Amino acid sequence: MVPVDSTHRNSQDARLLDALGAGNPSVRLRAALAVGTHADPGLVDVLVERCVVEPDFFVRDMLTWALTRLPSEITVPRLRAELRSECAQARSQALHTLSKIGDGSAWPAITRSLLRDADDEVARSAWRAAVVLVPAGEREGLAAELAAQLGRGDRHVQRSLSRALVALGDVIEPALGTAMASGDPTVCAHARATQRLLRDPDAGSDPAVDEAKRIVALGPERGEGTAC
Repeated sequence: MVPVDSTHRNSQDARLLDALGAGNPSVRLRAALAVGTHADPGLVDVLVERCVVEPDFFVRDMLTWALTRLPSEITVPRLRAELRSECAQARSQALHTLSKIGDGSAWPAITRSLLRDADDEVARSAWRAAVVLVPAGEREGLAAELAAQLGRGDRHVQRSLSRALVALGDVIEPALGTAMASGDPTVCAHARATQRLLRDPDAGSDPAVDEAKRIVALGPERGEGTAC
């Protein structure tokens, strides 16, 4: 005979699972909160799979919170497997969740291909996860890898990259110096903006990024007076 408590729990879980797929995002948000509050390891697959298809940012963040409430020995291997997914949202959300869990055992899964992912959101998530998970002895190597992408993307992407680099601290100085010697004005200006942010965390990086875009728009000849 099935215990009454078990039957009630199974019924409650079924209702929560249905609510996670509801059409109303507020209902999904409350369901994710409830799942995280109960922290049932048996729901890890459901949470990870929902992260892949959930369209609402706030619900995804609640799903991440729910996953952080579960034992890392269960969640980390499951999330590492998602990093090989062909779905960009699956990779991005798994990286985001790994950064929130902060378990250093996930570091080997933060590959160069993820750090250079063609999808900007995946790359941004990889940068944030990398600076959280990187071992002390590999910070300089990570700095060089991230600095190699200076000049990439739009303002939001460049701001994310600058913040990731600055989070590594003074070890980024040599990599920034190399980038500032670049013949590419966008790379040069982005590196200079990142250096300024390192020295003054309250400084915004947009002016130098805007300067780089202006140089590109004008052409190298007309932008000669703004070289690094």
